[in-house]
Amino acid sequence: MYVQGFLVPVPAAKEGDYLTMARTFDALFMEYGAIEVVEAWEDDVPDGKVTDFRRAVAAEADEKVVFSWVIWPDKDTAKAAEEKMMANEAMPDMSEMPFDGKRLVYGGFRSILELGR
Repeated sequence: MYVQGFLVPVPAAKEGDYLTMARTFDALFMEYGAIEVVEAWEDDVPDGKVTDFRRAVAAEADEKVVFSWVIWPDKDTAKAAEEKMMANEAMPDMSEMPFDGKRLVYGGFRSILELGR
């Protein structure tokens, strides 16, 4: 299993726009081999004393943090999907995203423990 994780601040008023965009991207993830995609909208995100989710993305007062992840069978499938998405002419224009992409935090992770699945 390989997991890609994402944190992004989204203006609260653009939740619907974000969901529309996510459905487009997430459908491509699934088409290109993802096992699961989750988009989670901030609900209970406390301020920390040193760091927290909101600080990680420099979220502003009117923004909510989205925590999302994509589970792939392996890293090779994830990388191949990324290449296919970048080559896909139907991809939405990245400059028209409903969030500030400069504050998006993402990364890929190899699984070291799995429970409950």
